[in-house]
Amino acid sequence: VLYKESVGTGTPTPITPEMERVKRNQEICSSVLYKENIGKATPTPVTPEMERVKRNQEIISSVLYKENVGKVTPTPITPEMERVKRNQEIISSVLYKENLGRATPTPITPEMERVKRNQEHISSVVYKEGLGKATPTSVTPEMERVKRNQEHISSVLYKEHLAKGTPTPMTPEMERAKRNQENISSVLYSDSFRKQVQGKAAYVLDTPELRRVRETQKHISTVKYHEDFEKSKGSFTPVVTDPITERVKKNMQDFSDISYRGIQRRVVEMERKRVDQDQENLTG
Repeated sequence: VLYKESVGTGTPTPITPEMERVKRNQEICSSVLYKENIGKATPTPVTPEMERVKRNQEIISSVLYKENVGKVTPTPITPEMERVKRNQEIISSVLYKENLGRATPTPITPEMERVKRNQEHISSVVYKEGLGKATPTSVTPEMERVKRNQEHISSVLYKEHLAKGTPTPMTPEMERAKRNQENISSVLYSDSFRKQVQGKAAYVLDTPELRRVRETQKHISTVKYHEDFEKSKGSFTPVVTDPITERVKKNMQDFSDISYRGIQRRVVEMERKRVDQDQENLTG
């Protein structure tokens, strides 16, 4: 705080091309001087003896580390501890939000978008210029074998460090909480889906390439359909005939005959004539 109070207000100056050139020259000079101070070294091959000593050192370090670790007594997580933990998280969240000041949002103008894109392009170009040339090396069977052995060793060491766990039964209360969480997750997902996706269509340009692919798919589907039809033509599926099926079949045939021949209409006319004749007999 005292340091910041003693610092006065400064006037920002734009970075000119001359300043950029001086900065790059300084970096190049620093790199050259650093490399001049480094003497010449003689590379030594890694022998099997050096590998053995290295492994022994790692094993000794691991053993000493485990010896210095004392014995601890595990304590169960009680509801009171859970409550205190949640309260601490809530208090931390509240204090964090209180320390945040008020900010003034500024709209993103087209000029800001243009500058942002230019910066991305410049960063990409500078990054690619800084990359040196590399020599690709082929993956030999020996390298593959060493890689597989390392994976097996890592898996074995990982499983050795795992302690034994105590299974806990699934109580009705845990089942109820699990279902409630699933319901809440489903409701939140549905709300976000309705707000963001539902009712909005994804527009895709109808390019000549898409039209060509669509036509090709239609032709392929037509050929496949005719091929399946030719294979299934002349074949049938046997069905067991039971009394109920026979009765339904006969009723359907009777209905079809009545509708086709107009028998129903003639029956109605004959019924009407009979009624009229009965009426005349009663009045006569």
